[in-house]
Amino acid sequence: MKQVGFRFRIVPSKVEEIFDLHSSPRANARRIALEKGREVATRVKRGIVVSADTIVVCGKRILGKPESKADARRMLRLLSGRRHDVYTCLALIDAATGKTMTVTERTRVYFRRLSHKEIERYIATDSPFDKAGAYGIQDDHGAIFVEKVEGCFYNVMGLPLSRLYVALQTFLKSRG
Repeated sequence: MKQVGFRFRIVPSKVEEIFDLHSSPRANARRIALEKGREVATRVKRGIVVSADTIVVCGKRILGKPESKADARRMLRLLSGRRHDVYTCLALIDAATGKTMTVTERTRVYFRRLSHKEIERYIATDSPFDKAGAYGIQDDHGAIFVEKVEGCFYNVMGLPLSRLYVALQTFLKSRG
């Protein structure tokens, strides 16, 4: 957000991210982003709260943050040589009025085929464990796994900056 000139402070949400298996990835991302933002808005009292949730989907599988090395290995093997979708929902909330707006961005990511050794080296860095899908496109290793991106690169990092900028301009104008 510094990159595009926003002044902000980070207030981590205390909301637990729980997936509803009966809802679509888009609906889950939207609900979780709103829950996070609304919880933070109750604590900050004023200003615009921007919250987000990112979900990685490969086929019909939702890939959250890996819980173990074995889980990270399973996810990376699943992604190897395949296309997956990354959904990020942004929620904008006026803390004073409760007014909200959400937008969702989808990006298609294509992984090249990964070797067993590459997967093991990446897992050894501990980098996969705080990222949905067990990889970060901005990481040294994660960056070389990706063959092609269709859509917003920044979305894969978890914050589609262009979409956020446009949504924020619209949101601010609608407030009067």
